[in-house]
Amino acid sequence: MNYELLEIELKKRTKLPYSWGRKQVDKFDKQTNFIYKINCFDSLLLRIEASFKENSQYINLKNYTLNRWFNFWSAKTIEAIFCEHKNVKPHINSYNKFTDFFIENIPFDHKTTVFPNGFKKSVPYAIEHKGELIEWLYKNQSQQQRKHFKNRLFVVLVNYQNKNEHWKLKAEISWLKEIISAYLRKFESEKLYSFKNENKVVKADVIWAIK
Repeated sequence: MNYELLEIELKKRTKLPYSWGRKQVDKFDKQTNFIYKINCFDSLLLRIEASFKENSQYINLKNYTLNRWFNFWSAKTIEAIFCEHKNVKPHINSYNKFTDFFIENIPFDHKTTVFPNGFKKSVPYAIEHKGELIEWLYKNQSQQQRKHFKNRLFVVLVNYQNKNEHWKLKAEISWLKEIISAYLRKFESEKLYSFKNENKVVKADVIWAIK
């Protein structure tokens, strides 16, 4: 995967306003699944115009598509960064919904997320109370077909310079690569946070990406 090229394309998205207009829902996902096949931002804009310019919900669909595309390609790149590490084994089925890769034979999904305002507590507090943040993230994020309580690594983005621009850090691929690589070099399964859900043990961790 060409990390440098994808970083350039992702950063083009950061030049435009960021607005969802609505929560992620399966119906809108089905209309915008072409994002999986387009990694060029200019090509994406052309496809959006061709697909939705006559649609009464054009603005909502455009914003939705831009954000899905941005999140997908950032996540795909971050997954590739994990999988290239010597301690990580990618899942044989790249379409598996619950496992992206294995670290020391432990299956993990990964999710990159901005530090949530809804958590209602500070970043320093969250760092000191990792388990509380993790359980909040499981309960409050990834609804509908995305929601699950399997093992997960959360890459949590914090932009202290501008709290409204946490999301832009998803495009900082080379910077995130350094952070993830450092985490994997020091990975210790004993330090994972564990909790029970429906009588099953869930293992998770937070990887902080703070600017």
